[in-house]
Amino acid sequence: MKKKIALVTGGFTGESVISLKSAAVVEKTIDRDRYDVYKIFVYPGDWHFVCASGEKIPVDLNDFSITIGDEKVKFDGVFNILHGSPGEDGKLAGYFDMLGIPYTTCDQLTSAITMNKGYTKAIVQDIPELNVARSIQLFENVVENASKIADSLTLPLFIKPNNGGSSIGMSKVKTWEELPEALGKAFAEDAQVLVEEFVSGREFSIGIFKGKGQITVLPATEIVSSKEFFDYEAKYVPGVCEEITPGRMTEEEVERVGRIVTKVYEKLNCKGAVRIDYFLQNETGKFYFIEINTVPGQTETSLISQQVKATGKSIKEFYTELIEEMFS
Repeated sequence: MKKKIALVTGGFTGESVISLKSAAVVEKTIDRDRYDVYKIFVYPGDWHFVCASGEKIPVDLNDFSITIGDEKVKFDGVFNILHGSPGEDGKLAGYFDMLGIPYTTCDQLTSAITMNKGYTKAIVQDIPELNVARSIQLFENVVENASKIADSLTLPLFIKPNNGGSSIGMSKVKTWEELPEALGKAFAEDAQVLVEEFVSGREFSIGIFKGKGQITVLPATEIVSSKEFFDYEAKYVPGVCEEITPGRMTEEEVERVGRIVTKVYEKLNCKGAVRIDYFLQNETGKFYFIEINTVPGQTETSLISQQVKATGKSIKEFYTELIEEMFS
């Protein structure tokens, strides 16, 4: 019997657009000889499946099932590709936990913590060889913030929503005059904002996943952006940045990065595939942790997809390993 897999997409934030693109790739790539796939759209007050006929069928939230004609379809597992809330912040994970349905991504607690950049840094900062930029976490947009930041940090600074994704609401601030506008932009996206010192270095993003019971570190991608930093435009507009996979690192750097990110994966109790962004500082080569993404994009050009292909593994095989791991 083929297992029934719910491919969960959509979401409650601006990232739903990326989620739909990721889901389209997963849907056409997943091994149909092994799995029956049902794409479930999750929007505020509107969870549904669309039949081949175009009929929209609501999801029964009591048991996360759908009824097509006379057949009630219950799912063996969930392939979660819902970026942002509620797929990446632990809300969906908690719901599936209560129903006893396995899913491909991190558990409720890990998802909630890693959505918060400040809390994540506090947990990983004592991992050997890992550094974090000095930062301040702000909980409200008040006038006193400017002096608090000036007393603790030095320019240039990165201002970013603490819980946001896809680099929406991020700014780089080089003068104190630019600070109020940058804070306003970030607070427009989130109730918490992270202000951190700028680290001058080469930027990389690396995928790690657990499959067949083993943690695998994928080849890192080096990001060379024509923009000042890897913002929304650099991520999603073709030609704005160059992505080199595998990234240009020495053997020592590859080994050290692999060691560090494996420790991050283990310490945060990650599941499935995650992506960790980091800098190698220009002057010292030190590893600086930026953030972790627990529902990384799966579009044709996504970093994880590039990295999996660089190992010689097909994306279909990769998805099968993620699905089988959640059942193990």
